[in-house]
Amino acid sequence: MQDLFVGGMIVGDYIQTHGNGEGGDYASTGTGPDCCHGRSIVPQHMDMAQKPPVKMFMFWCYLIHSAAVRHRPVPKHVLSRRGAISFSSSSSLFGAPDPRQLSQRRGAISYDSSDQTALYIRMLGACVVFKQLFARDVRVRSQVGFEPERRSSHPYLCIDFRTLHTRLSCGSTSASSAPERRVHRLLSFQRYLHSSRLLRGVPQQIPLHILDEDYTGQARCMLEKVGTWNFDIFLFDRLTNGNSLVTLTFHLLNQYGLVELFQLDMVKLWRFLVMVQEDYHSDNPYHNAVHAADVTQAMYCYLREPMLAKSLTSYDILLGLVAAATHDLGHPGVNQPFLIKTDHYLATLYRNTSVLENHHWKSAVGLLRETGLFSHLPAEDSLNMERELGSLILATDISRQNEYLSRFRMHLDQENLCLSNASHRHFILQMALKCADICNPCRPWELSKQWSEKVTEEFFQQGDIEKKHKLEVSPLCDRETNTVGNIQIGFMTYVAEPLFAEWARFSDTRLSQTMLGHMGLNKASWGGLQQEQTSISEEAEHSTAGADTEDAAAQTDGRTAAGGTSSKEIPQGNRES
Repeated sequence: MQDLFVGGMIVGDYIQTHGNGEGGDYASTGTGPDCCHGRSIVPQHMDMAQKPPVKMFMFWCYLIHSAAVRHRPVPKHVLSRRGAISFSSSSSLFGAPDPRQLSQRRGAISYDSSDQTALYIRMLGACVVFKQLFARDVRVRSQVGFEPERRSSHPYLCIDFRTLHTRLSCGSTSASSAPERRVHRLLSFQRYLHSSRLLRGVPQQIPLHILDEDYTGQARCMLEKVGTWNFDIFLFDRLTNGNSLVTLTFHLLNQYGLVELFQLDMVKLWRFLVMVQEDYHSDNPYHNAVHAADVTQAMYCYLREPMLAKSLTSYDILLGLVAAATHDLGHPGVNQPFLIKTDHYLATLYRNTSVLENHHWKSAVGLLRETGLFSHLPAEDSLNMERELGSLILATDISRQNEYLSRFRMHLDQENLCLSNASHRHFILQMALKCADICNPCRPWELSKQWSEKVTEEFFQQGDIEKKHKLEVSPLCDRETNTVGNIQIGFMTYVAEPLFAEWARFSDTRLSQTMLGHMGLNKASWGGLQQEQTSISEEAEHSTAGADTEDAAAQTDGRTAAGGTSSKEIPQGNRES
């Protein structure tokens, strides 16, 4: 076996010296970590109190292998497998120049640099975290969720061991099938499912091969309900380990059959989505990849509305999903007035007109050309797609809200929208993207509140920068004079409600009524919070005023006692005299 470097220690020599592949060096001592079975499997030659940490590492690795095979000898072909232990840096793995490395990665154990006290061990499709590895009180716990890592790290999708063993053993109960089940426990859970389907002649449920098979883990359970309006994008982002935009967009494109229809290269598509996600600034509280994933999910909900589903072409759907995923690409976390008054090069480049939206569009076109995603299409078709992509992204400019809303209202009043017309379909896509971009007030309160706090914090961060450099603070960006509730109530009243009211006229469905209902409830909730904060501040002011009065009275009494005379004592002295 090759030497494997983990955390600065060479452990390959230890495996060669002490691991014979038959389990012969391990014996029961009657005590220890395996107390639930009444015995221990601590190696006879291993003194855990005196040996270096690397031996403790190997001890726990043996524990997990023993648990998988129910303390039976480990087959030699398993020990000879390469790539069982690998060191990975979160930033270098997922953002690798060649995404095909993702499909080649089958490491079971990896050490992540963002958490230097944990090993992530992936066996049978599950993830076990060894916390405090190099301490004496090593604790082992099985994860149903995820250990948070930095964005762009590989998503470790977890399956409960109990569920896994139940699935593996539910096929047959005969004694002759026991050795087969033991072998299955040593294989990847997904490989077992694929091999069993192949043997039974059952076709794959997924029409196209997914680069990373862990995609079919817990995140896939959420993707089955991706069309519901209460889809929790924050939970999905945690389940995908910060890769919600890549996973969601890839799933939707594949679900619509667009990858096959447009003959998109899988590697190019995956690389494009990874680069899109990486170009979103993760340090932005609001305009980040999670917001892009949320907008893409909302766009998918609108594309499923009856008025659109029966009229839009596959080309329209592809364009709408790509535009949703890239609509805020490379957002700097500040608004257009800030870029203009600071003479930013982007403002100069785009002549102070839709500065951010032009930047998002050109950045998306740059990634499309760099990855060559549409390079196999005729040049004219590729250019038309780039132009129409820009038309959709430019429609999200909030400064042009009234322009698009007036045109939308005019079409609805005259009832002259004809979705068989390509230009009308494109206009509806623009309005759908505008609604998806600002749909946060229409989400359920638990989701809407989080988004409101994030966007307000981004406003306040811009205001802090403007104060630091002695610039005029932009409206809504001063944290001393604005609150989340005031900003959200104003946004709903003057921006969101007029837009979604017209959208409900166009598509009077259950979803439209749900969005309007959520917006009304959220607006009332913010109003209630505002009243509570106002009453609390007033009580604080009254208590402060009362305390000041008491302090003044105490100071007066002190001066009276020190001087020996007061207005009350003088009359008493006069009466006595």
